[in-house]
Amino acid sequence: MRDLSEGMAARGRRPTAQRLVVLEALRGAKRTVTAPELFDQLREDNPLIGRATVFRTLDSLVDAGLAQRFERPGHVYAYAACSSAHHHHLVCTVCNTTIEIDEAALGMLTRELESRHGFTVHHATLDFYGLCERCAQQESA
Repeated sequence: MRDLSEGMAARGRRPTAQRLVVLEALRGAKRTVTAPELFDQLREDNPLIGRATVFRTLDSLVDAGLAQRFERPGHVYAYAACSSAHHHHLVCTVCNTTIEIDEAALGMLTRELESRHGFTVHHATLDFYGLCERCAQQESA
């Protein structure tokens, strides 16, 4: 919990007990979760946590770069914790498993695009949607 607290403080967010509980649950999810899903999960062990607190905390974590928001079909938003400053994701469209891709993996592509187009990239958001290994195997069976 201490590393979560330090991570929040480093990103300019006060590490309140409720924020830490939300971030810890998000990091433990290993998949994208919606705010209502996370709220229901948290209520089991934290009956005093409010729905609005969870929603506001998720927005705050996204603003601080500690979480990322994904749009699911039907304009439903889901969230995943971010463990590094800049990265991209593989997101399974069946089970919502989320895998972080390190920025270095896409560095060559970024440099090629900059060179080819005379463009300087300051920030990029690139997420790949498809099937994780387990879901792909189940689909082909």
